[in-house]
Amino acid sequence: MKYLRWLLLPFSLLYGLVVIIRNWFYDAGFFKSYQFDKPVISIGNLDVGGAGKSPMAEYLIRLLKDDYKLATLSRGYGRETKGYLVGESRIKNQESGKENENSQLTTHYSLLSNQIGDEPAQFKHKFPDITVAVCEKRVEGLNQLLPEHDLVILDDAYQHRAVTAGLGILLFDYNRLNEPHLLLPAGDLREPFSGRWRAQVIVVTKCPATLTNGQKENAYQKVAPGPYQQLFFSTIAYQPLQRLDGKPVNTGIDKDTTVFLLTGIANAKPLLQYLNGFTTHVIHHKYPDHHPFTLKNITKLAAEFVACKTEKKLIITTEKDAQRLEDSWFRWPLPADESLPVFVVPIKVEFLDESGQQFDQLINNYVREHTTYNSIH
Repeated sequence: MKYLRWLLLPFSLLYGLVVIIRNWFYDAGFFKSYQFDKPVISIGNLDVGGAGKSPMAEYLIRLLKDDYKLATLSRGYGRETKGYLVGESRIKNQESGKENENSQLTTHYSLLSNQIGDEPAQFKHKFPDITVAVCEKRVEGLNQLLPEHDLVILDDAYQHRAVTAGLGILLFDYNRLNEPHLLLPAGDLREPFSGRWRAQVIVVTKCPATLTNGQKENAYQKVAPGPYQQLFFSTIAYQPLQRLDGKPVNTGIDKDTTVFLLTGIANAKPLLQYLNGFTTHVIHHKYPDHHPFTLKNITKLAAEFVACKTEKKLIITTEKDAQRLEDSWFRWPLPADESLPVFVVPIKVEFLDESGQQFDQLINNYVREHTTYNSIH
């Protein structure tokens, strides 16, 4: 399949020409790009697929939320709504206009995901006290948010040139550094590799926890940052299993466990590798990124789970995928007072070689210097 993509190279050249002209228009000032007085941090990557934008956004939220009134702004990919919308902690009943207090938490998350998208719903689920907003037009969203907030984190907005973020954080997946720099549709780049020059900070994500100096140097040569760009290396830190509602459990995985893995993310390989470190019995139900799970999908999974004769078995999914699931789907075909054992594997970003302190200081210095006042909420 990957060799067939080379046949699409002429279309990549055409696509690249359009992107280059578009970027030149912004750089030359023919297209308006808006700047803002308050701190705006943009997180993004050059290619399609997951480079760890959501975990990085969560890292920044944890770092800043206690000292500043913070908001996140996303496009809201996959949502059923349009325009500017703020995610609410509770979904209003459309018929009565009242809060549906009796709904299951995961049903609530699924409804919220339909309104604002799965990744913003995940932010709201984990950080209910911050403002989580979505808007296709980031300028409009920022104009709505900044008067009432100290700073805004833009998720997946690196190619949104209508906004000039005060601080641009560009992510590269360590496992994809050796891939050729080909544009869509022959490759995976959304813009030429030279687009990395717009970032102030570059983070190579999903590195091995035991990254050697030689591997670092090789990655440095691949990314080739400019003299004004700071380069960091981070890894994924998998956390203990949780229930769908985020509550901790004592359940563990060992070599005798059969894991039914349900994913609808861009790259599930790191998670598979992590699980294979515990057990070789992993049955993967894989769907495309942002896949809207249906009862039919879950029925198929449940039927396979029940048919499995292994004594120790469980279902695992990601935090992002959990936003698109409903608790009621996992109650078939068991008795009414039981449900299938479905758990989430949370992840966090960890910086290598204690460089996290330097990264934190860089972020804090930028926000402090560009905030007219600090507010602890």
